[in-house]
Amino acid sequence: MRRTLVALLGAGAVITAAYGDAPKTEYGTWGFDTAAMDKTVKPGDDFFLYANGNWYKTAQIPPDRASTGSFQNLRILSEKRMQEIAASLDAKPYDQLSAEEKKLRDLYDAYVDQTALDAKGIGAAKPDLDRIAHLKTREDVAAMLGDPRLNLDSPINFGIGINDKNPNAYSINLGQGGLGMPDRDYYLRDDAELAKTRDAYKTHMADMFKMAGIADGEKRAQAVYDLEHKIADAEWANADRRDEDKVYNPMTYAELKAMAPQMPWDALFSRSGLKMDANRQVIVAEKSAFPKLAAIFADTPVETWRDYMTVHYLHTYAAYLPKSFDDADFAFYGTTLQGNSQQLPRSARAAHLVDGAMGEALGKLYVAKYFPPEAKAKAVELVHNLLKAYEADIQTLDWMSPATKAKAEEKIHKFTIKIGYPDHWRDYSALTVKRDDLIGDIQRANEFEWNRQSRRIDQPTDKTEWGMSPPTVNAYNNSQWNEIVFPAAIMQPPFFDPNADDAVNYGGIGAVIGHEISHGFDDQGSKFDSDGSFNNWWTPEDLKVFQSKTTALGKQYDSYEPLPGIHVNGAFTMGENVADNAGIAIALKAYHISLQGKPAPVLDGFTGDQRFYLSFGQIWRGKLRDGALRSQLLSNEHSPPMQRAIGATRNQNEWYAAFDVKPGDKYYLAPDQRVHLW
Repeated sequence: MRRTLVALLGAGAVITAAYGDAPKTEYGTWGFDTAAMDKTVKPGDDFFLYANGNWYKTAQIPPDRASTGSFQNLRILSEKRMQEIAASLDAKPYDQLSAEEKKLRDLYDAYVDQTALDAKGIGAAKPDLDRIAHLKTREDVAAMLGDPRLNLDSPINFGIGINDKNPNAYSINLGQGGLGMPDRDYYLRDDAELAKTRDAYKTHMADMFKMAGIADGEKRAQAVYDLEHKIADAEWANADRRDEDKVYNPMTYAELKAMAPQMPWDALFSRSGLKMDANRQVIVAEKSAFPKLAAIFADTPVETWRDYMTVHYLHTYAAYLPKSFDDADFAFYGTTLQGNSQQLPRSARAAHLVDGAMGEALGKLYVAKYFPPEAKAKAVELVHNLLKAYEADIQTLDWMSPATKAKAEEKIHKFTIKIGYPDHWRDYSALTVKRDDLIGDIQRANEFEWNRQSRRIDQPTDKTEWGMSPPTVNAYNNSQWNEIVFPAAIMQPPFFDPNADDAVNYGGIGAVIGHEISHGFDDQGSKFDSDGSFNNWWTPEDLKVFQSKTTALGKQYDSYEPLPGIHVNGAFTMGENVADNAGIAIALKAYHISLQGKPAPVLDGFTGDQRFYLSFGQIWRGKLRDGALRSQLLSNEHSPPMQRAIGATRNQNEWYAAFDVKPGDKYYLAPDQRVHLW
């Protein structure tokens, strides 16, 4: 189970020089842009706007983005750096490039060459579209949906994961899917804006049929929509899908067939290369949905499945086809759903494509230029400082028994830390890239990755592996291996600035490190032991207290209403909210430890604790379009940035003291209503 965030921290002498002697910081004089604040807002009325209000008033979301803010700025920087790497490869004579560099260059150039794609027309996709058009049976449909090379979404998807009960073994995991819009609520929720979106989706599909030369587009689009509506109605809600107790359902392949007999399972797996004998174990996620989805599969005419696969194929491959298809796809998925008026530049999208297909080959060049070994060493030390603070904090908890504390400490001691980039780079020698065959390149990359994963199904897990590439602006906790992972690209301002004040780095990267550690102790991560096994290590009494705390926290987040009529889903976002609240508490403790008993300096009139919390507010600086915000609220396990800045701080006693927050302030919580986990 992998949970992402996006961030990091440090220790006193390690992260900064003395104030006044330090080199220039990225933001302001000590790492925070005070001009971005709106001091007319009381911190207790809206801490997000207090920290970021002047910025928020004037911030303009670029036409090719769904949001702007701290994370988006770093993503843009990472894109720019990846494009610079691609340009440097283009500048070298081709015969002087390594075999791996040639593949990077050819894939990038194949994507940015829109003229060549336009000249080919839809011809490059015609063999696949013809195969879809000639499917005759549901077995044919299942076989094509299960083809890893095509990588099409399906009502039932399968992949290679890690066995929750045995983190040393890989598993074949199955889960629900198959929707063309972001989430089941887009089909089922009674909402005026979503009703408009549904109509726009049908129109979009009809247009795609017409562009592909297929008649009766409106009729076909309605049939596909009706099919997806049935799928959505059968699927589990997001809050249930993240409950480990509900989604870990191991069974034999024979038992799977008996549970949902209408699905042609042998056909679905026929092109996977997996040996699916009767006793092969699989792990099913949304168990009660599978019989319903299998019945839908059996009851739907083959011609409807052909239309479903055609329009899903055109969406999946639109960016590799003539510009007219790419533009039509963007008009719905970029403009209608997100609110963007422009596409990302082709070169930026090419960087993301190469990062997705050959992320460690590109990452190798990225870290050589932008993440020196001393930065990695410093980051490792930062993480260890947070782990020490966490261990010390566990000893002080008055709600946890000694027996559970011992297990929690054991988990802390066994955390694996991955910083910047992997110790061993992935080998791409088996991947073939052709400069003049972009769709073929995409499908060969799909096949390469599937073969890499599937061939090791009966081998021990490779715990040196990374789930993100170095240029990724994010971080994650993988409970199955009890590890926390921070790619190189997140180790930058405003999250981490080696020239910034210590309080700023602890409130930024420190809170992010604390967040990822805390995922090991959130409502789901806490179900995994120190070895990464799905195994309850809590006493019944402690677990009951912990669950009462998370329930109270969930109710707080349920009350937030970022868009009229759409609240934060406290149960769905619980893991991230727990990690935010616990992470900021631990980071502040680590900051206080770093002071070594000395008072924190006052800088520009701000105390150390105030600077810490302002930094936390700054990393969640963000502004989203309504469409993007709606999508996040309905389909993303993270609360929106404004609620992340407010929701975590208002549960911290030290925040009340730092900013003199009192009863009557909008977000004031009485002491007995504040949720303290760690």
